[in-house]
Amino acid sequence: METTYHSNEQDLNIIEEKKVLQHQYAGFWMRFWAYLADLIIIGSVNRIIIYPVFRLLDIPVTESNMFAPVSILTALTFFAYFVLMTKFFQQTLGKMIFGLKVVSLTGEKLSWSTILFRELVGRYISKLIYVGYLIVAFLPKKQGIHDLFADTTVVYER
Repeated sequence: METTYHSNEQDLNIIEEKKVLQHQYAGFWMRFWAYLADLIIIGSVNRIIIYPVFRLLDIPVTESNMFAPVSILTALTFFAYFVLMTKFFQQTLGKMIFGLKVVSLTGEKLSWSTILFRELVGRYISKLIYVGYLIVAFLPKKQGIHDLFADTTVVYER
């Protein structure tokens, strides 16, 4: 009888991997509703904080130019929300409402580089090519293009 020994780190990685495999992947519609809730939250923050400050400082908020100050700040709010919420909670408020969270397929804790790549680069590409979000409905691990790039997926928390 042969006995093999694993280090504690290897054992923890195997346990984490099994945890990821035990989760049920969140499909397109659940992720869609969570994203819609996030957009409502971000839009509310922009309208409650950013727009009044801009009006107070007499900076126009109606410019549709991509490089207008209001456009830059609202885009920054959008990306900061997704990056910070995902890093510190593994989920945004929208995902919390629907019981979803972002996990790494490798079973590791989400690193800054993974989250930045997923939320900035991956989400930007997914927005350019709307198919990037639609493929969630067809892939076995329910990943969008931004998930494929970062080796992540969204699962049910419970």
